[in-house]
Amino acid sequence: MKLKDLNIVSSLAELGLIPAGKTLINTINAYSYDMAQEDEAFAEALTRGDYLIPDGASIVKACKWLKAKSQPLERIAGWDLFMFEMEALEKKSKALKAKGEKCLKVMFLGSSQKVLSLIHKRATTDFPNLDVLTYSPPFKAEFSDEDSRAMIQAINMAKPDLLWIGMTAPKQEKWAFGHWDKLNIHCHCGTIGAVFDFYAGTVRRAPAWWQRHSLEWLFRLLKEPKRMWRRYVIGNAKFLYYILFKE
Repeated sequence: MKLKDLNIVSSLAELGLIPAGKTLINTINAYSYDMAQEDEAFAEALTRGDYLIPDGASIVKACKWLKAKSQPLERIAGWDLFMFEMEALEKKSKALKAKGEKCLKVMFLGSSQKVLSLIHKRATTDFPNLDVLTYSPPFKAEFSDEDSRAMIQAINMAKPDLLWIGMTAPKQEKWAFGHWDKLNIHCHCGTIGAVFDFYAGTVRRAPAWWQRHSLEWLFRLLKEPKRMWRRYVIGNAKFLYYILFKE
């Protein structure tokens, strides 16, 4: 996978141009870029979605330095995508309710039941005009065919108007892409990983100052050094190597 050849959304404003209908939206950052260099199945899943969001200042800067096909103007975090889509759906659902019609549905697939319960509680307050649905798949490295059938059935029965999948990369992207044809949905679907924990409040997101200065990664490293050191210390070095010598 070559970063310089990818089609990447250029700005937050451009999210408003994504048409309605069944649409798979993935995000890319230095960590997922690194993994995609070593995992062809992940690279395919990541890039063959309908839209790719630059969830990392390193991606924005690297595209500029490489004179890449896409020249994103700004980082669009998974959180930004999440809030944009949720606010748009809330507005639409509120208008429908005013006409006496049913609420629109948002579904969260992934994470633990504890996290999903916290998401449900917050979302029903933040977005009172949405019907919030959740599904927690088994916690395992790989899903069995039976697991996937149950997840697909839950989604298809729910018929959501917005679907979020949060199972961390590359698992979420691979699962969504691998089962895309079996999902009978007509809505946007975003693979947003850590946003589930951020929104639930089980993991603290970096304060605005760190975000503005492209240091959200450092904040997470300082907060969880044992879990994040490999991703950010080794991962950032690998990213530079790939950009300098493999692109």
